[in-house]
Amino acid sequence: MKKPVALVTGGSRGIGFGIAKALAEKGFDLGINGMRPEEQIAEPLDALKAAGAEVAYVRGDIGDANSRKSMLDGVRARFGRLNWLVNNAGVAPKERLDLLEMTEESFQRVVNTNLGGSFFLSQAAARWLIEQKEADADFKGGIINVSSISATVVSINRGEYCMAKAGMSMATQLFATRLGPHDLPVYEIRPGVTQTDMTAGVREKYDKLIEEGLCVTPRWGYPEDSGKAVAALATGAFPYSTGQVVLIDGGLTIPRL
Repeated sequence: MKKPVALVTGGSRGIGFGIAKALAEKGFDLGINGMRPEEQIAEPLDALKAAGAEVAYVRGDIGDANSRKSMLDGVRARFGRLNWLVNNAGVAPKERLDLLEMTEESFQRVVNTNLGGSFFLSQAAARWLIEQKEADADFKGGIINVSSISATVVSINRGEYCMAKAGMSMATQLFATRLGPHDLPVYEIRPGVTQTDMTAGVREKYDKLIEEGLCVTPRWGYPEDSGKAVAALATGAFPYSTGQVVLIDGGLTIPRL
């Protein structure tokens, strides 16, 4: 039998790599998207291959239409199929500025990449998923969006990031509704405070907050926490839960007195 294929954007580092590794261990072949030249990410790609995956590196910027087409074309050329799109790639603001100081340039950069890029990649992938489902009623696949607790938890020094993630949450519901008649589920995971290169600059701040009780589970999140959740979704553990959100936040968003 042919192995299922997942395209993981931003899959060579951080949460994306944690997801890609978990999928490789569950028997998936992988399209890995990133911005760096392939020779610079030989180590993570080798680790995914060692975990059992055949890997195609499809370099490109999800915020660019030509790159999105090239990524899907690369997966099609290598594998001839796509089961799951995992929208993980994203950028943080270059500067954390107060809401009243946020620049239009920063807003456009973050929203175009984190929301616009993921939306239009999902749109193109959805057409392909429907095509495969119509050709084979037993085809299994869908879309998983990697959002953030920032979809609902306010940070006034990175409002553009919060708005992009809130928009991604609506995109999850939109695509779940549109693809539901085709039995192609769409899910969202919302990681909380997770140890990645994106959070390296605020490590000390969150070490202190976690020690003071920020999370119910008293530790940072790890990329593998998100990886385990995505692997469960992609392997069919929740077939009747399309459109739902899985929080990977150690209980951070539980209202507490």
